[in-house]
Amino acid sequence: MTNKTIAFIGLGTMGFPMAGHLATAGFNVVVYNRTTATAERWLGTYPGKLALTPAEAAQEADVVLTCVGNDNDIREVYCGEQGILSTIRPGTLLVDHTTASADVAREMAEAAKSASATFIDAPVSGGEAGAVNGCLTIMVGGSEGAFQSAQPIFNTYAKASTLMGDVGFGQITKMANQICITGILQGLSEAITLAKAAGLDIEKMTNVLKHGAAGSWQMENRAVTMAEDKFDFGFAIDWMRKDLAICFDAADKLSVPLPLARQVDAEYAKLQDRGFNRADTSVLIKQFDK
Repeated sequence: MTNKTIAFIGLGTMGFPMAGHLATAGFNVVVYNRTTATAERWLGTYPGKLALTPAEAAQEADVVLTCVGNDNDIREVYCGEQGILSTIRPGTLLVDHTTASADVAREMAEAAKSASATFIDAPVSGGEAGAVNGCLTIMVGGSEGAFQSAQPIFNTYAKASTLMGDVGFGQITKMANQICITGILQGLSEAITLAKAAGLDIEKMTNVLKHGAAGSWQMENRAVTMAEDKFDFGFAIDWMRKDLAICFDAADKLSVPLPLARQVDAEYAKLQDRGFNRADTSVLIKQFDK
């Protein structure tokens, strides 16, 4: 499949290395980024071509991948005057890796259908390190056929991909992922604060607890750094609050209460007010600063 042309739109923290894995694997990659300098920097590192609009990137592509900021960005790159859908050929596979709403995924699927193309939502988990190391987890909503067609692409930057159901179900799964993370980080923040106050060795504690029922990725990778007041790991609380707003909107429509997630979101809002906007989500522990 490496003779296929892949358009990659959105070279942010995640998209930059993901597109790089595709180029390294031998795909013909055409990149577009709103800030052209970022696309030029990507081309200084990887082989490929530069497009100046999403439409230009998509016009010769067999598969179009998008990884942008939010619902409005998705609508713009797909349906705008210079959007993807204005130039794609019938049969093109469209894959959106943005963390966004299930509603916008369904909108884009309908729009793609009108252009004789196929759309799947495929948000990712694993953070910047997962993207750089090619070990992301992908949650997919769409048809079995489209999911299977995307496998050679996903395999270049993911360790696992799972079809969760129809279009939109990938995004619902990502919402569940973010809700779980908030709860784990709140519990971990409280546990570390208690342990530090008692004089416990946090690294030793982590090495014991990670093998039992309390074990988690967050504990194994963030407990010690949280105790050391280190929070520069890529996934900023600004982004988490954007994701949680999507969760709350979906929950309201489904009449589902999310009390702990809302509590954590409120703490993140206070941390933003204190200037921690770009700090990693594990900065949640600083809610207990005296």
